[in-house]
Amino acid sequence: MNIAHLLLGSAQEFRDLPALARGTSAHLNYRDLWRKVSVMSTHFAARFGLARGDRVAFAMANCVESIEVMYAIWHAGLCAVPMNAKLHAKEFAFILANSGAKLCFVTPDLAGTIAEAAREAPALKEIVDVTTRSYTFMAVGDPSPIADAEPTDPAWLFYTSGTTGRPKGATLTHRNLLAMTLNYFADVDRPPPGGSIVHAAPISHGSGLWNFAMLARGSVQVFPESGKYEVPETVELMNRWPQCSIFLAPTMVKRLIEHGSVAELQPEALRLITYGGAPMYVSDLKRALDLLGNKLMQLYGQGESPMTITHLSREYHGDRTHPRWEQRLASAGRADSCMEVRVVDEAGRRLPVGEVGEIIAKGDPVMAGYWNDPEATARSLRDGWLWTGDVGAFDEEGLLTLKDRSKDMIISGGSNIYPREIEDVLNRHAGIAECSVVGRPHPEWGEEVVAFVVARAGQTLSPAELDRLCLDNIARFKRPKDYKFIEALPKNNYGKILKTELRKLL
Repeated sequence: MNIAHLLLGSAQEFRDLPALARGTSAHLNYRDLWRKVSVMSTHFAARFGLARGDRVAFAMANCVESIEVMYAIWHAGLCAVPMNAKLHAKEFAFILANSGAKLCFVTPDLAGTIAEAAREAPALKEIVDVTTRSYTFMAVGDPSPIADAEPTDPAWLFYTSGTTGRPKGATLTHRNLLAMTLNYFADVDRPPPGGSIVHAAPISHGSGLWNFAMLARGSVQVFPESGKYEVPETVELMNRWPQCSIFLAPTMVKRLIEHGSVAELQPEALRLITYGGAPMYVSDLKRALDLLGNKLMQLYGQGESPMTITHLSREYHGDRTHPRWEQRLASAGRADSCMEVRVVDEAGRRLPVGEVGEIIAKGDPVMAGYWNDPEATARSLRDGWLWTGDVGAFDEEGLLTLKDRSKDMIISGGSNIYPREIEDVLNRHAGIAECSVVGRPHPEWGEEVVAFVVARAGQTLSPAELDRLCLDNIARFKRPKDYKFIEALPKNNYGKILKTELRKLL
């Protein structure tokens, strides 16, 4: 059940279709990608001395070589350890040491950083820069047969973003990744052969996890030559490689719809935007639907259950005549076909419709556990259920609305206050670029609400006008007691707002 069989199938069915593209130029078709991967895999054992189950890391700006490396790893029966290119040397060092990776592939911009990190990772034997002869030589030789793999074999170590403490390596097996891929076809989309995906978001994260579904359907995986997300370049690539499915974080969707070059997007260029990983505020979502049409779909998942817990379908996004359309847009949708999802109290008892509790999930995509961390595994996986740490409630339609991370909930005067509800109201103000709400200790009430606000360029905001907006839309006790106007919100490498840093500012 080796996940690399997806590439073998596509090499047989879509042999002459482009599989990889560097910018506007095709790089390899499916037949040639399969041959290159099968030749590369022979080098892992013969040249680097790796055996089944060994971990191979990579720290790379988004590039075609990242797909080559990943499938060569799986073809050889090894486990991939993708690392976000924006991490600090100390974070790289921890992941390399914790995973026990013996080999690491890099792009030249990260070669020095990984060399520094390698000093603290004794298992790491070699670093290969994909722009050098050392990498080119891996395409020389005879192809080898695909390695056998058990469904439970680790295939991908997904290290959490580490907003609190050190990151943990969610162990994703071949079965986890295949279940996630099949769920894409059940609940998200079935892209046509010859379509595309533009990898504008990090390949080590959500965009990379979508590679399986795209590859299985004969799509071309397109990598911006800049190696990052630039709206004009992304629009150009979607026009060049039409029927594009793309994964974007909500902040990236916002950048797209606010950039002038979005007007150059051709009608057939964009097939679908899947978004997730952070809240998408209803005001931004409505603007995106007005501008792009009914081409958005939301997913709610975690590294521990990749891209799969719930989804809000394209059909629900587009059903503007429904009396609860806005409430639906504010939700995270229904449980995925491959998942069972519950909202429970602290004892794990299921809560009725409308009551808020912790979200737990069960299904084939859920990780095997955290790599070398049995205590964290025992806390997160209980009786087969993943305890997400997220707080939410189901409505009568079976739609899940996320409130917040349990640690971000504010308790003031004995009442639970969910920052996202307040943020959604504040984001309706035309002068606000972005905002984030946290709790501040209060001697009488326990906590009080504080809003950090980033104004749009040229805008001046006053607490009084923001107060009026809040009082017109939410209960008085929920409104912020203080507004902090700052230049930018602190974020991690995946674009998530770091509320821990905001609390430190208080």
